[in-house]
Amino acid sequence: MTATTTAESETIGFDGLGLRPELLAALASLGYEEPTPIQRESIPPLAAGRDLLGQAATGTGKTAAFALPILQRLEAGRAGRAPIALVLVPTRELAMQVSQALHRYGRDLGARVVPIYGGQPIGRQLQALDRGVDIVVATPGRALDHLSRGTLSFASLEIAVLDEADEMLDMGFAEDIEAILEKAPANRQTVLFSATMPPRIDQIARRHLREPVKIRIARASAVAGQAPLVRQSAYVVARAHKPAALGRVLDVEAPDSAIVFCRTRDEVDQLTETLNGRGYRAEALHGGMGQDARDKVMGRLRAGTADLLVATDVAARGLDIDHLTHVVNYDVPSAPESYVHRIGRVGRAGREGVAITLAEPREHRMLKTIERVTGQRITMEKVPTVADLRARRLELTRAALSEILVSGDALDQFRVVVETLTDEFDVMEVALAAVKLAHESATGTATDDEEIPEPAARPQRDRPAGTAPDQGGTGRGPAKRRNDADMTRLFVGLGRAAGVRPQDLVGAIAGETELRGRDIGAIEIADRFSLVEVPDQAAEDVIAALKGTTIKGRKPNVRRERVHPRHAG
Repeated sequence: MTATTTAESETIGFDGLGLRPELLAALASLGYEEPTPIQRESIPPLAAGRDLLGQAATGTGKTAAFALPILQRLEAGRAGRAPIALVLVPTRELAMQVSQALHRYGRDLGARVVPIYGGQPIGRQLQALDRGVDIVVATPGRALDHLSRGTLSFASLEIAVLDEADEMLDMGFAEDIEAILEKAPANRQTVLFSATMPPRIDQIARRHLREPVKIRIARASAVAGQAPLVRQSAYVVARAHKPAALGRVLDVEAPDSAIVFCRTRDEVDQLTETLNGRGYRAEALHGGMGQDARDKVMGRLRAGTADLLVATDVAARGLDIDHLTHVVNYDVPSAPESYVHRIGRVGRAGREGVAITLAEPREHRMLKTIERVTGQRITMEKVPTVADLRARRLELTRAALSEILVSGDALDQFRVVVETLTDEFDVMEVALAAVKLAHESATGTATDDEEIPEPAARPQRDRPAGTAPDQGGTGRGPAKRRNDADMTRLFVGLGRAAGVRPQDLVGAIAGETELRGRDIGAIEIADRFSLVEVPDQAAEDVIAALKGTTIKGRKPNVRRERVHPRHAG
């Protein structure tokens, strides 16, 4: 069975999906009126025990689509120690988010939900698992760690869910997932959700899902003649002018709330400072920040005390921000899948959203690749001129004044000021002066009169004649990585004796830094240490990230490899 659905599907309420009264009461108290398309299509077959392969973008309601059927089968007051359900997710942020959702939906059932992930004291997790649990939400590495310790049991497991499966594979968790599913009961129900469906996802589905229901939720499209729900546009601009161009675009767009994606931590910090200097309330979020600092940033964004979140991909994985209106790619994403995940954060629940990409001239080809893979058009725009910006600012001032006039706010207290001034000046001059004062109060007095030049045309010489383009890859050997001159070898003080495998190192690096699995080069594992090649410009970030995390439950000693003088090239 394959269902390809858009938001225009037939309207069915939650009460039409056969959910138990406790779940319906919880949904009603949370203000949920009707299911999203992915929930409407997924809940009935999952409640009936079918395996399911679902494709839907971020923000379409996948969590409730698998959470409600799990809770549907849960016996009220269940006392068993081993979980009936396991949900695997790529990041600790998503683990916390899914766990909180399960708690909210299952509160009347007394559902015992435990999130387990790296970066949290393992003692607390051991105590929670020992007391007994109904549902475990885990990152793959930590789930496998608990399985090997014997502290997580699959004796009662009935359902296994892989959420954001493409992200987990991209972070290097493929072998961990395989090992976990091999240990799960053969008669379990298996559910796989993914925003994209690369061949690796299909391979896992063929091995581990039994005659699955296949559901693909197409991105909702607008009615003919209307604008698309997610307006996608790109601006080609030279790198030196990107900060100014971003500020100009944001000034014209005037987003209510936005995420700006950057490649590196340094870029996040620098851009946050630039945007704050321009008058925005911007917050930084990246892997170099502790969990408490991340939580405070997200609290300020959700409370509306921050306008912009400037983040790396890794730090923003699993975040759910309901009122997000804009997503900005400060750089073109390195893979179409990343673009799909990013823009899936806006245009939710039928609301309009905007996806903006700043591309350097050399990145124009990647935009075409993204268009081809996603089947969606990205409109090429010109960076707003000074005249465009001034016109937009005047329009915002006019709109603000119009809103005051229409709302009927008390204006009589200012009448004496106007009457006094009109004794000396023409009423139009008085109005113009008032508008000037309001305009400068709202927008400042900065002229911003420097035009941002259009980039010069660039010859199409992206690679030497006769060579193939870089297709990426896992980068485990010289044939699949960039030039040695671009790579740095890191010493990690854990090896085979600690049970370390290549996927453990890849997962730790991809999970805590901006790097993807394909960016990591050769890996050598000895008994007591490992050597890992990473891009030179990311080496310090990787060292800092690995020092702040655990691998196989241990904090590693990490540094650049020391080359003996006799062996130096």
